[in-house]
Amino acid sequence: MWNWSGSDLKLRLTLRVAAVSMLCFAAISGYFLIEADRSVRARIAAVADVAARTLELQQSKIQWLNNPRSDFPDLDSVAASVMAPGLCLAFRSNSGEISQRFCGGTQTDTAVPPQAFAALYRRLFDPGRETVRPVIARGQAIGEAVVWVDPAVLTTEAWHDAGRLMAVLMLALPLLCALVYAALSRALRPTRLIRDGLERIAAGDLAARLPPFDLAELSAIGDVFNDLAERLATALSDRNALTQKLIVVQDEERRHLARELHDEFGQSLAAIRALAASARLTAVQDCPPLLAECDGIARTATDMMETLRGALFRLRPPDVDELGLASSLEGLIAGWNGRSRGQPPFEIAISGSFERIPASTGANLYRIVQEALTNAAKHAGATRVMLRLEMRETASAGGGSEIVLAIDDDGRPGDPPVKSGMGLLGMRERVAALGGRLSFEAGQSNGSSLRVSVPVAAGREATPVERAA
Repeated sequence: MWNWSGSDLKLRLTLRVAAVSMLCFAAISGYFLIEADRSVRARIAAVADVAARTLELQQSKIQWLNNPRSDFPDLDSVAASVMAPGLCLAFRSNSGEISQRFCGGTQTDTAVPPQAFAALYRRLFDPGRETVRPVIARGQAIGEAVVWVDPAVLTTEAWHDAGRLMAVLMLALPLLCALVYAALSRALRPTRLIRDGLERIAAGDLAARLPPFDLAELSAIGDVFNDLAERLATALSDRNALTQKLIVVQDEERRHLARELHDEFGQSLAAIRALAASARLTAVQDCPPLLAECDGIARTATDMMETLRGALFRLRPPDVDELGLASSLEGLIAGWNGRSRGQPPFEIAISGSFERIPASTGANLYRIVQEALTNAAKHAGATRVMLRLEMRETASAGGGSEIVLAIDDDGRPGDPPVKSGMGLLGMRERVAALGGRLSFEAGQSNGSSLRVSVPVAAGREATPVERAA
């Protein structure tokens, strides 16, 4: 009951207050109706007592004067003093015959109550029931004094009283609701600040804090919020620091592996090629049938050398700090296009200068692009990949710029390795370590889009120039 999902809290509380107020008004109305019925019953009982005593006095006078011709019963004197609208007074003999009856007229200027109210009132209070008092003479009951009120008169009076209460309710309830809604609006105004703070936290602004509030409950929420934001900022800072260390360790391990492969495996392949060439010279003179095997060994060694060069290029990319991010990415795109057959599927567009960005930023962006191109070409099967790199000025008060990286491809939509693989996770970690933002969207029919933005401190970049390749 009263559980409306998504409804306004102030409206819900106001409606509840209105419902409770209506119940209170209904209870008050019921109380007044019960008290009015008790009052009517007490008055009727008093009238019945007076009528019975009057009739007993009349009977005693008749017996004392020994005048059987005297008028009995005579209710004129009682009726003259107690008669009211709708009130009926009568004497009923032991045989059940009504000897005398007086009834007051009803008021014609009162509003007729609704049938539903009349039926409910008659069901609850039985307004037409009689009040009976015995008339005793010489120790024996000679009849009864009967008093009742016309049910229509009592129902009309009850409706009149209830109508006044309903009029008060109609005037007071809207005013009460308006006052309650205004009070709740004022009391819940700080919840907007709490919502704004949560939205800032969700957007990554961990510096968001809530001010102190007047209400103790909201102040407790604000203290917990500020403590949580501070702990989250500390945890994120520690996580970024650990991520940077892990990335450094990973890159060092890759360089070490590349060096080992180059020094050991590369030298071994070079030796195999030299031995194959020497064996070929010997076979030309002494055993010509071995020329094919010697040439096959040389070709296999050459292919392995090419494969090793590609692996070394992926493990140990060109020195971004010396060549620059733009030149390194252009070389990466050229290498991918060189390994493709037919029309080159990779394109690059660079806007701005990236000569003075931090070395860690350039190296991480290069790794991100390298992983994204590998995912697009090998996992998504893309036939066209567009890379855009741009340096943009930010509108923040502290100035500075940000590097915006966009990679769009036409690969298979929703491919699991691209959507949730370790490559994307590694890219997120690198971007988080740089304090940037990453978003990935896999379209339903037109490939996927990767967006990366990384802040760069003011004064670190050179004057932007336009270039494209």
